[in-house]
Amino acid sequence: MKYSERLGNNAVVPVVVIEDANNAVPTAKALLAGGIDVMEITLRTSAGLDAIRAVSNEVPEMLVGAGTVLNLEQAKGVAAAGGKFIVSPGFDPELVKWCMDNDLTVTPGCVTPSEIMSALKLGVDVIKFFPANVYGGLSAMKGLSAPFGNVKFIPTGGVDGQNIAEYAAAPYVHTVGGSWVCTKADIAAGNFEKITQLCKEAVKNAMGFELAHVGINTESGDAAKAAAEEFGKAFGFAVKDGNSSVFAGSGIEVMKSMYLGTNGHIAIRTNNVKRAIAYLEKKGFYADMETAKYKGEKMIAVYLKGEIGGFAIHLLQK
Repeated sequence: MKYSERLGNNAVVPVVVIEDANNAVPTAKALLAGGIDVMEITLRTSAGLDAIRAVSNEVPEMLVGAGTVLNLEQAKGVAAAGGKFIVSPGFDPELVKWCMDNDLTVTPGCVTPSEIMSALKLGVDVIKFFPANVYGGLSAMKGLSAPFGNVKFIPTGGVDGQNIAEYAAAPYVHTVGGSWVCTKADIAAGNFEKITQLCKEAVKNAMGFELAHVGINTESGDAAKAAAEEFGKAFGFAVKDGNSSVFAGSGIEVMKSMYLGTNGHIAIRTNNVKRAIAYLEKKGFYADMETAKYKGEKMIAVYLKGEIGGFAIHLLQK
């Protein structure tokens, strides 16, 4: 898996400011406990490189990189310390080219069409959008995604626990960056349990899991229509006939065949199906990619392998 893909599979890339390198490993472990396995340690402090080195050596399951990388010399220091990716607040062609030539994942800051075009010319299609709240947030990125449809953004600045779901659902957002899950004050105070809890809340909000509908298997189209009409008769649900199923309202799907699941299926909506797959894999649930459905290049639905309580489970893009 490419490091850029792994960043995108996480709900948030924590922007970590560490003043004492001894706090680096406990912070990394707190993030992992909260369901996040990437961290961007900034070079805003003199402890940054030592912190990256400590995490790289002692917490191999954490993908650690550097933020606030301002020049080529710093980038070389990050690589030497074991950092796997670079995040820069702006676009420096020399820095980006060196990273690309040395197989170091780089996410430069770009907020204008000209900067994005320069990044694309060097082979970079995942960029940092910073500060997102100053440069127009979601509406600005949506506008930029029209001419640059293959570009994904990592907005940082103004993203928090309250609005992360809105950002996570945007198709042009790769992931988000933020420090609210591990503030400098909490790290310095050793509030690692709080950091873990904030990460769990961020992941939960970003995933946005909710019940979409329940699927009922029947043996034929006639049986499916009859069952759906009974729900309509009883509860006033609108009946809508489709190719493979009949819906009664939006919450009941009656299949025209004995489809997946002993008892039927349960559909769960999420803000991002691909990110949800990565999240669920960490918990031991795996997608059956043969069932995946796409709209263009974007996955919009997929079943999980196995059953829960006799029901097949499928993820559905909001």
